[in-house]
Amino acid sequence: MNIQYKKGIIELCVLSLLKKRDMYGYEISDLLSKEISIADGTVYPILRKLKTDGLLTTYLQEESGGPPRKYYSLTEYGSESYARDREEYIRFAKTVEALIEGD
Repeated sequence: MNIQYKKGIIELCVLSLLKKRDMYGYEISDLLSKEISIADGTVYPILRKLKTDGLLTTYLQEESGGPPRKYYSLTEYGSESYARDREEYIRFAKTVEALIEGD
């Protein structure tokens, strides 16, 4: 798939995963890479940006037998942003589908 198609949507996918539950970075990356071909390290800069933008918060959680993991959680602003972006994307995708359907 064209990399330009993916660039604009990966943030929305990350927010969608975190809407379901809190996750740590590797878990997010692993789930995304099963559905979308992404390069290693793609997710971490996105997580930092979303946190800087106020859409995510982080916390450390102890794991049995290992070091604490940094979990990401949606803020209220992140949930609101996700809802807006999701609706906008769905409208856009339907428009594009209608335009190319006749091919």
